[in-house]
Amino acid sequence: MTTAEETWNRRDRMIIYGIVAFIIVILTVIALLLFPYVSSSREAEDKADQLIAALDEAGAHTPSRDQIIGVLGEDGGAICANPNAPLTRATLLSQMVNGAGGPGTRPVVVDERVVQGELLIIEIYCPDKLPEFQQFVDDLATSDVAGG
Repeated sequence: MTTAEETWNRRDRMIIYGIVAFIIVILTVIALLLFPYVSSSREAEDKADQLIAALDEAGAHTPSRDQIIGVLGEDGGAICANPNAPLTRATLLSQMVNGAGGPGTRPVVVDERVVQGELLIIEIYCPDKLPEFQQFVDDLATSDVAGG
């Protein structure tokens, strides 16, 4: 068995390493310049103010205005992406269980206020999707179980 003899000298390898490093730095700078930062627009601020007022009126915990703008932006973010999709509904329903793991997991009757925040977000950020989601919420077994 024979082994191939290295034909590149140290100077050639350093030139290649330098070119690759330069390209990586340039691509990193381009990626940082093109990264879509969440900007605080007037529309996002107005909708955040509306949501804060609605949450205060409902007596719910209110996150800061900056948090709401960062998460929901102008369009409602992930909540408004498709709140009526089967996977989205299944994820919501999977959180309304008794807390056991595995085969002991059972659905429970949840408090009426559990989905109130999501309803308010959909009402403000994507009202066109509200009727179908409201129908889904109306079909849930809820009660005033938290004594609220």
